[in-house]
Amino acid sequence: MAQELELEPLDAAKGGKKKLIIIIVAALLVLGIGGGVAAWLLSGDTAPAEAETAEAAPAPSEGEALYVALPQPFVFNVPGDKRPRLVQITVQVMVRGQTNEGKVKQHLPLVESVLLQTFSQFSEDQLATSQGRETLRTTAQQAVDDALTQVTGSQVIERVLFTGFIMQ
Repeated sequence: MAQELELEPLDAAKGGKKKLIIIIVAALLVLGIGGGVAAWLLSGDTAPAEAETAEAAPAPSEGEALYVALPQPFVFNVPGDKRPRLVQITVQVMVRGQTNEGKVKQHLPLVESVLLQTFSQFSEDQLATSQGRETLRTTAQQAVDDALTQVTGSQVIERVLFTGFIMQ
């Protein structure tokens, strides 16, 4: 009986090793197949996709939409009913073509000055509503467009965008 007891643990250990080997081989097989499928999907023929992208992209002569981010957000106070409120607005300007992008960057101090003057004309009540913020955006767009048109002789910007708006 003592001999049988000694043999059983050896058989159990041997069977455990077989199970472990089978599990490792199965895991490696699954990883290999998964890696092969991923490589096949990622390295597929990219020529048709590039052709579709080239057709969908507008030609540079038409002017692609470019966004010029103003270097820092505008931070200013507006008078409130009980106390002054602090407003921070992050602005980007949408232009068409690289020449207009260069013009906006060249006249960035003018753009910032016009925006700051426009922002200071609005009150807390106007900025508290989405309609008021949209009015501010369109007023700012018109003011910047007028100022840049006066300096450059042509329309430069297409839109003024608020990418961040905080009022405390």
